This record gives sequence, structure tokens and C-alpha cells, in this order.
Amino acid sequence: MDSKEIRELIDLVSRSNFSTFELERNGFRIKLVKDAVAGALRPATVAAAPSPAVVPSATPPPTAVPQETPPAAAVVEEELAVLNSPIVGTFYSAPGPDAANFVDVGAQVKKGQVLCIVEAMKVMNEIESEIDGEVVEVLVKNGQPVEFGEVMFRLRPS
Repeated sequence: MDSKEIRELIDLVSRSNFSTFELERNGFRIKLVKDAVAGALRPATVAAAPSPAVVPSATPPPTAVPQETPPAAAVVEEELAVLNSPIVGTFYSAPGPDAANFVDVGAQVKKGQVLCIVEAMKVMNEIESEIDGEVVEVLVKNGQPVEFGEVMFRLRPS
């Protein structure tokens, strides 16, 4: 990532509602944090270490008043693995406009199999499965923007 791209990224994040922004690409990692008082943007972390294709994380905290969930639904939820977006970008379910989806609900996937593409700054990032399992839910539509850490897939491990 060159200095021009970093400046463009800082400008984009400065004009957004984000308070924190992280990007990992090709062993390069940058984290930008807005100063809550002044609204200024400061680099929090810049590292050049290898990073995994998929960043495991817990489900984001709810933003609305939690609703009671039946115990059976909670048990099903615990058995599912989630695949989060490792970067901010645009989600693509297929390698091209006329191509078939990489995966659909019900598909059996292997660890390392490409599930989707997330385009960020004109770079197509293939997002791979971390586990063997079945695709239970695809939470993002083709062409939809995704945030860092947003859940894109729910998988049932096999």
C-alpha cells in the first residue's frame, strides 16, 4: 500500500461515521481511530505481519434491545461457525456477473475453499472457509457493501 492510498483511506474514513477502521491486506495492517473530542483521525497501528484470510471474531454486540430467544434457537446458534468480513468493501458471491455463485445455502465446503470475494480499493480479495462444513446462511447479497467484522456466512461444521 503506497502513501497515496493511505492518504485516500484517511480522507475517506475522516468523512465517514466510523470511529475505528482496520484494514489488512497482503501482510500489511493499518488501524485508524478517530479522536472522540476533536474528530481528528490518528493512525493507531501500522504493521507488516502476515494475516489470515478470515479474521475470527465473536458476533458483534446487539445494537437494539435484546429480544428473548427460545432455548432451541440458542442451541442451534452455538453449533454454527460464522465467517466475518476481514475488510471493508463490496461483497461478490460469484467470480463474475454471468458466473455461478461460489457457494449457495446447503453447499458442502472444505477448509480453504473460496466462498466469496470482497473488493476493497479495487483489489479483489478471495475469502476462504476456515472449516469444513455446510453453508447454512448467506447474510449478504451480491454487490452489497460489507463492514469490517460483519458476519457474511453461517456454517455448520462437519
